[in-house]
Amino acid sequence: MSTTYAVLSDGLEKRFGAVRALRGLDLAVPEGTVHGLLGHNGAGKTTAVRLLTTLLAPDAGTARVAGHDVVRAPHAVRAHIGVTGQDASLDVDLTGRENLRLFARLRRLPGTERRRRADELLERFELTDAADRPVGTWSGGMRRRLDLAASLVTRPRVLFLDEPTTGLDPASRLRIWDAVAELAERGTTVLLTTQYLEEADRLAHSVTLVDQGRATVTGTPAELKARVGSYAEVVVPDGASLGPAAHTLACLTGSTPVRDEESRTVRARLADRRSELTLPGLVRELDAAGVPVSDAGLRAPSLDEVFLRLTGAEEGDDETKERAA
Repeated sequence: MSTTYAVLSDGLEKRFGAVRALRGLDLAVPEGTVHGLLGHNGAGKTTAVRLLTTLLAPDAGTARVAGHDVVRAPHAVRAHIGVTGQDASLDVDLTGRENLRLFARLRRLPGTERRRRADELLERFELTDAADRPVGTWSGGMRRRLDLAASLVTRPRVLFLDEPTTGLDPASRLRIWDAVAELAERGTTVLLTTQYLEEADRLAHSVTLVDQGRATVTGTPAELKARVGSYAEVVVPDGASLGPAAHTLACLTGSTPVRDEESRTVRARLADRRSELTLPGLVRELDAAGVPVSDAGLRAPSLDEVFLRLTGAEEGDDETKERAA
């Protein structure tokens, strides 16, 4: 069965003067999935979103969104997408209800449908109680939810979310995450750019790491973590045990351990050939070496560590890289 792609780009290029923001970006986002676009500041993520939403024209390459070419059929693309940018696009002098009706009117929904859709979205995003207050009196989290609601007035096939939870408190962020997950369950394709690696780890079916305007690697969060490898971590009761613990981990993992004197922790990445190491095996080897242990474990890397290592964002020797992760 062939895959249908909601977003498909090939060799996208974009320059701003001497700056090459995109250098041949390739993307393939299957319909009905959440795809995370991750990269450091200046990697090209927002430029990619602006091209895919027809706000910019590419200098080279092609892209299709919801089956339509972004250059040859921009109006058709816009008819099938929703966009939530980094900055809320709301009128703070209007009420929440008036904002949604205004967006619905701009999208040419009939009057009755505008009112019905606004009421439906206010209820869906738990904003009904504040609906008739000026948005300028709302909290940041409430405004962000309203901004997301505004991008859904026409039930888009593809939703672009550019840094949707930047600056939000944890509770507001969780509400946005729940809303995005629900959209994907209903069949909406979501392209998500974010600085919160936990966000992509929780929401995205697949992730593309972008570095210097190129897609460096794509895969599921689990696949990307597997490329970096797991860690063995040991906590010892005193500083004198750090050396023996590090020696034992070096022999077991095939990599150079990193010590943290303050927390009395030793950590080492499992080399591919040692990936079969188990927690009972780790504890047995430490015991056989006479290393006292307060705690021990094997854990997968966080997506933050994956991002740093696979995009080459870490600098310095192995120990410096490990500490940065």
